[in-house]
Amino acid sequence: MDLNNSEKPVFDNFCQINIIYVEFKYYYFEEKIMMRILTKALKNRFNMKNDDAVSLTKTIENIFKGQKEIEDMTIDKYARALLYELQREKILRLRREEFKEKGKIIRKFYWSFDHKGIEEVAKLKRIDEPYEIYKKIPKNAWAISSKFN
Repeated sequence: MDLNNSEKPVFDNFCQINIIYVEFKYYYFEEKIMMRILTKALKNRFNMKNDDAVSLTKTIENIFKGQKEIEDMTIDKYARALLYELQREKILRLRREEFKEKGKIIRKFYWSFDHKGIEEVAKLKRIDEPYEIYKKIPKNAWAISSKFN
């Protein structure tokens, strides 16, 4: 094999592919863990059922499309309203960038996850209402007890 040639050895290409695969796998794994933590944070912050929190997490995941940060101008107004609500609850961050273009000041806004805030909210214990226990009792148990009174 001629190493002076511009071709890379097959071994180098194989190593690069493995490195890319490992990085992708790690990022994918890290992203899935983050989505689970986000689901738990949504359940805690908004007192949601698990199915609703999973659905909202998927919606947020679709808005971000696997990116760590998205530009505000790329999302519609309904998604933006959701993101502002999540920002108030310390789940998302909004970053502003200013620059001059053709003599005008241009501002761009970027959304990203507030990882520290999400983890803090996910660790919080849900505050149960004092009468929440009564919702767990089946309705037919109430009917049976009312017959005996």
